[in-house]
Amino acid sequence: MMNGADRPNREAKAGTGSRQAPEVESTVDLLARFRAGDRSAVDALFQRYLPPLRRWARGRLPRFARDLLETEDVVQETMVHAFRRLDQFEFRHDGALHAYLRQAVVNRIRDEVRKAQRRPLSQELDTHDHEDQGVSPLEEAIGQEALERYEQALGRLRDEDRQAVVLRVELGLAYAEVAQGLGKNSADAARMAVARALIKLAAEMEALE
Repeated sequence: MMNGADRPNREAKAGTGSRQAPEVESTVDLLARFRAGDRSAVDALFQRYLPPLRRWARGRLPRFARDLLETEDVVQETMVHAFRRLDQFEFRHDGALHAYLRQAVVNRIRDEVRKAQRRPLSQELDTHDHEDQGVSPLEEAIGQEALERYEQALGRLRDEDRQAVVLRVELGLAYAEVAQGLGKNSADAARMAVARALIKLAAEMEALE
């Protein structure tokens, strides 16, 4: 015979078992809400994308430029600026918004690097036009699957090798600018450092296949 003390306990357990986790709203739905005038959707998108973008950007701001801005500040300010233009964003595929925001961060880091070097922006290397495409130049070149391996492999490199790859491949800096960033005495020395770093990166990516 079940006494009164046992009944609430079992009912509570039964209720717990039947409770479902709240559904996570998709990025597509949040963008639709934003375009319908729901400003709270921006807050939801900001909370969703800020943490992963901070993790991704950590270490990509070169050492010599870190005195200007913390990585967290770069990411947050870039997102605020990008979200002001969110009504112009065209959602083309899954992950498009993340790629769009990530490329915006890359562009901002590139600008900060060149400010730190007191060098003008080079027109032939400027890739701000990619910011609106939802696909980064790197992803466009190697594809999404390879991009994931690239990210993992990049994280395994020594700091100097990682900086060499980021400055040249991701930020698109000229070798003279890479030399400044790495503390090398010439563009040729920077070219050799990048070449060595890319060989190590390729080996790490191959090991991840």
